[in-house]
Amino acid sequence: MRNRSWYAIAALVLMASLPGCAAKIQGTVQLVDAGLQPVANESAQGTVVNMINTTAAVEQASHAVTVDAQGKFESAKDRLRPGTYKVEANRIGYETETQTVEIGKHTSKKLDFKLKKIHEARRKTIQGSRSDEDKIINPGEVNIQPPTM
Repeated sequence: MRNRSWYAIAALVLMASLPGCAAKIQGTVQLVDAGLQPVANESAQGTVVNMINTTAAVEQASHAVTVDAQGKFESAKDRLRPGTYKVEANRIGYETETQTVEIGKHTSKKLDFKLKKIHEARRKTIQGSRSDEDKIINPGEVNIQPPTM
């Protein structure tokens, strides 16, 4: 009987020390052109990945990380609470991509993002806008013009 208790305790300690027991979101970000081909000479390093828990209290709702030199990201240990997450990868000059995932207490999700490059011709300027709708600007699509005098 004593040996069974010892084995049970050892098994619990081993399970608690295993990596991956905490909830986490990890994945990759790749910068691509309109044809979904990798953009040459540009790294995804520094791209921001926001993880917003849409079901948690405000003080626990948001977590952000940046992408490393290999294009990978991972939430900080013990930072995520169970709930529904809106995960958003964004970088200036690229279209923002959003995915939604359910995270449980011990859930690990892997997400892959492909951010499409925004072409100069598609960027909007406020100057010369014909309607209020034209004046709405996506932060990734801002083209700043010098003031005219």
